[in-house]
Amino acid sequence: MDTSFVSELARQLAARVPPGVGAAADDLEKNFAAALQSALGRLDLVTREEFDVQRRVLERTREKLAEVEKQLAEHEASRQSQ
Repeated sequence: MDTSFVSELARQLAARVPPGVGAAADDLEKNFAAALQSALGRLDLVTREEFDVQRRVLERTREKLAEVEKQLAEHEASRQSQ
């Protein structure tokens, strides 16, 4: 998981805390980061690289299926003309 994203999001959340709580901003930012990391870690997510690999596999599978369907249609057409 991209920890820089989580850190930046935690920093942005801490920055939105009212000024009176500003003294605890560092602690809040750390707590936000830990909570975000924990919540995102529980999600069933894949990396962009894993997603792209699976997308390419699916594209190849679709191409092969289209070719098989074409061959089947040609075979059926030739059987009907006999």
